[in-house]
Amino acid sequence: MKKVFEAIYDGHRIQVENRWFTGEKLYVDGELQDENLGLAFRGTLNGRIRNKENESKSIKVTLGGFFSIHCKVFVDHVLVPSYQIKISD
Repeated sequence: MKKVFEAIYDGHRIQVENRWFTGEKLYVDGELQDENLGLAFRGTLNGRIRNKENESKSIKVTLGGFFSIHCKVFVDHVLVPSYQIKISD
């Protein structure tokens, strides 16, 4: 099963993919920035994003849950609203 979460920050698309047994991936504007392989009940992904002034900001994603997966996206330690995208596998 595959779940995809998305957040938009300063015009950039942040996507997080979670697949049972194969792990998680973090994409920023379609570019893979981090991944965890294997099965885990909690995961953390890290990346970088550049703003309009060309300053670099950190991205941290936390994934977790037992019966369902929850995703939180932080840019420079500030929570960014994210939502799950319906994907058919």
